[in-house]
Amino acid sequence: MSRYIFSCSLFLSLFSVNAFTAETCEANGEVQFICGLINPEDLYQIPGTPWVIASGRVSDVDGPIYAVDIRDYSSRVIFPENASVPEHDTTTYKDCPGPNTSTFQPHGLTLRQISGDMHTLYVVGHGEREAIEVFNLDVRDDVPSLKWVGCIVAPEGTRRINSITALPNGTIGATNFDTAGGELWEWHPAAGWEEVPGSQMPGPNGLVSSADGEWFYIGGWSDQALVRLSRGKVPIQIDTAPVGFNVDNVRWGADGNIVVAGHVTRCDGSTSCELA
Repeated sequence: MSRYIFSCSLFLSLFSVNAFTAETCEANGEVQFICGLINPEDLYQIPGTPWVIASGRVSDVDGPIYAVDIRDYSSRVIFPENASVPEHDTTTYKDCPGPNTSTFQPHGLTLRQISGDMHTLYVVGHGEREAIEVFNLDVRDDVPSLKWVGCIVAPEGTRRINSITALPNGTIGATNFDTAGGELWEWHPAAGWEEVPGSQMPGPNGLVSSADGEWFYIGGWSDQALVRLSRGKVPIQIDTAPVGFNVDNVRWGADGNIVVAGHVTRCDGSTSCELA
């Protein structure tokens, strides 16, 4: 797995700086903080723009979706505040009951470019319903804007959808994060949900895929490894690269390498903290 790079130094730097520096938003060497966001769980940069979408997830309460400007390190809420009026695409998302009017806790993100400055943003949502909420993302104006267009209700029997990735032909891949025995799923616009063969593992977390849709790259949280799983191949091929920590988020870097982020412990009972 020589083409992968596991870039831990940035994340270790972020977590090793003192709390006072982070709280005051002062830079610490080359590390620049962006303050004012509520527990940003997942990040996705809009290609060709200075904007990063961030999901603000806090358990049991509503959370926003942010647009972060990496030019000046500012952020603003683009959902639910400042969003356009919902417009349900009942053809593509015919099984969606309608806009989420109850608690919305945004989690994993993925993006599909439609044309030019128009994209489809998929957001894993927890709360009253477990579903992937779907938005039109418009970056033609000064600030990105969102319009809700549908949802994909989570497959029956799954514990919790965690991360998602856009695959060819409108398909979506997803991890079911279950440390007792999780797996990957695919949603197809015509056929709905199907379990991915050979994907069973404890605690699959972060997820990306190759541009041609032939490979999944999975954050093996319980196994502390990055896992490569073939898609549509017989026999199934699985490769594992141990990283020494619980893999949470997985992203493609700008240089074509894979970047993974995670942690080495969980909050204990005496610590006030929020696990995303």
